[in-house]
Amino acid sequence: MFKNNGKLSMGEGTHEISMELFALNRKRLVEKLRTKNPPKDAIVFLQGGVDVPFNDTDVYFIFRQESYFMWAFGVLEPDCYGAIEIETGKTHLFVPRLPDSYAIWMGPLHSLEDFSKKYLIENVYYSDTIADVLTNLNPSALLIMNGVNSDSGLDFTEPYFEGIENFTLEREILYNEIADLRVVKSNLELDVMKYVIEVSSAAHRKVMRMAKPGRSEYQCESEFLHHTYSVGGCRHVSYTCICGSGTNSAILHYGHAGAPNDRFIKEGDICLFDMGANYFGYAADITCSFPPNGKFTPDQKLIYEAVLEANLAVTNTAKPGVNWLDMHFLANRVLLSELKKGGLLQGDVDEMVSAGLGHTFQPHGLGHLLGLDVHDVGGYLPSHPERRKAPTGAHKLRTSRNLLEGMVLTIEPGCYFIDPLLDEALEDPNLSKFLVPEAIKRFRGFGGVRIEDDVLVTATGIKNLTKVPRTVPEIEDWIANKDDDKY
Repeated sequence: MFKNNGKLSMGEGTHEISMELFALNRKRLVEKLRTKNPPKDAIVFLQGGVDVPFNDTDVYFIFRQESYFMWAFGVLEPDCYGAIEIETGKTHLFVPRLPDSYAIWMGPLHSLEDFSKKYLIENVYYSDTIADVLTNLNPSALLIMNGVNSDSGLDFTEPYFEGIENFTLEREILYNEIADLRVVKSNLELDVMKYVIEVSSAAHRKVMRMAKPGRSEYQCESEFLHHTYSVGGCRHVSYTCICGSGTNSAILHYGHAGAPNDRFIKEGDICLFDMGANYFGYAADITCSFPPNGKFTPDQKLIYEAVLEANLAVTNTAKPGVNWLDMHFLANRVLLSELKKGGLLQGDVDEMVSAGLGHTFQPHGLGHLLGLDVHDVGGYLPSHPERRKAPTGAHKLRTSRNLLEGMVLTIEPGCYFIDPLLDEALEDPNLSKFLVPEAIKRFRGFGGVRIEDDVLVTATGIKNLTKVPRTVPEIEDWIANKDDDKY
């Protein structure tokens, strides 16, 4: 149903997103751009996403709006464009002119007035008039996106419309400024993120209770998808669900096409389930690790509590002004210290960190920015610290910035027993001296543990937005008491 009430939602019981959220984002953008001395009478010009088919077929993936365009306009439909006058903040939306035959297959055609009411944008035109409208506005330049995503390494696709060659294009300002604005969330954005994280947390709690020996990983994935959609209105997830059991729990991006969560859970397994719903573009990203039979073995408890200590150390230390790279190495230090206490390691912990031993057990960064992309933008911009190469493992961190109030991030330390990394460490004299071979051998085939929380940086510290059982007693109690929901 085409809703033209200036709000986005999936109906009764789901969160309503006011178009004010996107209007405020545009206001923040033009205010920041005015401080960067843009060309006089310049206009921001953005292109939305396009429908993508399954290879060469006439069947299409469910459309997902391009994230920068979503951030600025909140528009759901493909093939749209937007323009924002920097001096006045006046906004223009361009939508495709669809043929009459569209109505037969896709439903009623909507007028420009309909789009104006839906998105609370006064000036709406058909996209085949972009050149004419912009010519009448007579901008000195169009500020367009030009940059590289620091997570994917992919170049941003520049906008195109027929006649764009007749305008002066400014490529240097916009990308970094809008990426930096996306790092700090407004209160209205935080309301959406709290909602999708709460829905995802509830789905994780359900999965923890239904995951039993004899059930398949894909059934657990299905339970998560069903709850987030049927209860939360989240049609999409933010990434492919990772439902690793047994040794699969040490495969960092398990669940891909070649390993589609198709193992059946066995007695004595540890499960690592990394899943996050998506609500109108905004992402959750939560990982729960637990024994599906409801009781931790001594070895499972040892590793789980080591990771939990690392998680809590960061949660209790991080605050505005603290550097995220320092938090990564704090988590490494705590994890290695706990593994030493457990008899897996020996020697000086600071020397272990300096040697890069943390990478052997946690070959990923501590966490990442979260927002309209699960690995959200703004991690490495020209005005912020560059990606570090050493010690080993720092290169995997998705940002080295100092924390700011209003950031949303994941805190996700882990400990995995990955044979190639263990073999590599045992063969390296700089690392093998810290390993206790007999103990390491005992944990071959264990799998892995990750504890991932979605957190908000507040004025004084960290607020954990994730609502799942975390301590060993909490998890065991949660799985055992089916009728209780204290969260």
